Amino acid sequence: MIDTNEHAKSYYAATKNWQTEYPELKGEHHCDVAILGGGFTGMSAALRLIERGYNVAVVEANRVSWGASGRNGGQLIDGFVMDLDKFEKKVGKNGAEIAYQMGIESRDVVLDRIKKHNIDCDLRFGFLDVAMNQGDIDDFHEWIEEKDKNNYPHKMEFVTKDELRNHIGSERYIAGVINYGNGHLHPLNLCIGEARALVEQGGMIFEQSHVNKIQHGKNPKLITEHGVVHAKKIIIAGNAYLQKTEPKLAGAVIPAGSYIIATEPLSKSLADELLPSNMAVCDQRVGLDYFRLSADRRMLFGGLCNYSGRNPKSITGVLKPKMDRAFPQLKGKKIDYEWGGYIGISMNRIPQMGRIQDNTYYVQGYSGHGLCPSHIAGNVIADAIAGDSERFDVFDKVWHLKLPGGLWFANPTLALGMMWYRLKELLA
Repeated sequence: MIDTNEHAKSYYAATKNWQTEYPELKGEHHCDVAILGGGFTGMSAALRLIERGYNVAVVEANRVSWGASGRNGGQLIDGFVMDLDKFEKKVGKNGAEIAYQMGIESRDVVLDRIKKHNIDCDLRFGFLDVAMNQGDIDDFHEWIEEKDKNNYPHKMEFVTKDELRNHIGSERYIAGVINYGNGHLHPLNLCIGEARALVEQGGMIFEQSHVNKIQHGKNPKLITEHGVVHAKKIIIAGNAYLQKTEPKLAGAVIPAGSYIIATEPLSKSLADELLPSNMAVCDQRVGLDYFRLSADRRMLFGGLCNYSGRNPKSITGVLKPKMDRAFPQLKGKKIDYEWGGYIGISMNRIPQMGRIQDNTYYVQGYSGHGLCPSHIAGNVIADAIAGDSERFDVFDKVWHLKLPGGLWFANPTLALGMMWYRLKELLA
């Protein structure tokens, strides 16, 4: 996997609706809010701010949606990855309730943007969580009971192994839970569609513009090699790719690799055999597999979350056997695309949202579950800038561990921790 300034050579990049060609930042520019990062968080915040009457500029080091926003599995899943019971101990009952409602709203933010801006991104509804053991099944029943108790707005259905055959053509799984409100989509087309909507409403986007310095203080600015954006407020939304741009965030988020392969287009009969109801699917393991069909009937199969900081020599070489194990019907099928990138992992799995100074905000660390959460996070930071900080303050009060020693220490430490959890799964 070789990163360049252009989009990764993925299925998404090969089928994007248009090539983004926004100008490089040159010279002096002024705005109300400058945003570092052209992914989902940055675009969501920018659109919300534009709606509130702010003048906005987004500065992206590479291309819009170049990072995880344009490389992920395309899973439309509401909620946060964190344990809300543990979160309640940190922020109180009211704070946990606010976070729960934010999680529900996160999916709606995405759908509203798609509808409002007429974004073509292959949206499909239906998400299937599958069980591989009795422990998973027990968790599913508790999960549904908890959702019912909290008046969860979307239909959920437990399916037995016999019923599961109506949704997935694999003998590997023994039960499942369907969420009819969640689903899947083309993430790159979603984000570049949001970018187009932003520019149409007067927002500025600069690509190929790596921020070398964030100047804080009374008159903050984003500084690149060839230009400067002066702003009243700054939002830092670089996530796993922020690196050393903001020293005060160093060590707070650990970049972990995540990878996907895409098969050649499948016949309709085979696609219908594999995933008859065209839902997105994932299992419940720490190192989970996730998969779905693309609009042109390719199997997109992802997983291989790598916490070591090293990329595999062959993404296909590792993921293809996993896919064939789940779907023996795909043995011999050609892999047309393989790609990967980094996701930002927070040590407690809670998204990190806060201020560096009164006029500098940041959000990062979605821990592999960011499509919907990044959209609500962008809205929440925009609202905080506009003076409504109740939801922002819930997350801002959470303390986050920063691993010392840089990535040479943090990535191996995280890798050892995840190996322990995977060993526990095997022993169970």
